[in-house]
Amino acid sequence: MNNTALWEKEDVVKEITLQHKNFKETISALNQNKFDFSWNEKWTPGQQLEHIRKSVSPVVLAIRLPRFLIKYQFGVTNRPSRSYDALVARYLKALDGATAVAPKQFQPPAVPYSSKQKHMKAYENVVKKLIKVAQKCSEKDLDYYVIPHPLIGKLTLREMLFFCIYHVQHHHKITEEIIENCE
Repeated sequence: MNNTALWEKEDVVKEITLQHKNFKETISALNQNKFDFSWNEKWTPGQQLEHIRKSVSPVVLAIRLPRFLIKYQFGVTNRPSRSYDALVARYLKALDGATAVAPKQFQPPAVPYSSKQKHMKAYENVVKKLIKVAQKCSEKDLDYYVIPHPLIGKLTLREMLFFCIYHVQHHHKITEEIIENCE
């Protein structure tokens, strides 16, 4: 997929589906030792899962709003949507030199292995909702309405969906590093 051009909605939905499926499969396969393991001051895989759920939930809520409310609360764009690569570059630039600490509302509590299935189910439900709201958006809406990102400001709906793709890939990579370092 060309990451410097805008993806059609169908491609965005396919990539969201694929990346979240890959992350879910990795987490699902973990035994207790790996699920509860923390390495290099990173969150455990269970906490990575909960962080992604917590970060996707407000995106779903915002995109579900009636369009007139999105416009009233957050406005509309005055520029074209950025490509996937441009959005990721903007996010990484915002992180550059900063201590990467998620805002408090996105920080996960301890997630014990005993609650793994409950957290997996909650994660799966919010991802299904994300896919559903993304599918309902028109191509025009994706590039017209904006919603806020806590670090990089207002993003078009398409850019926020791009962020949801990148963000899960980022935390999937961290999770795999944690697993590799678990005895």
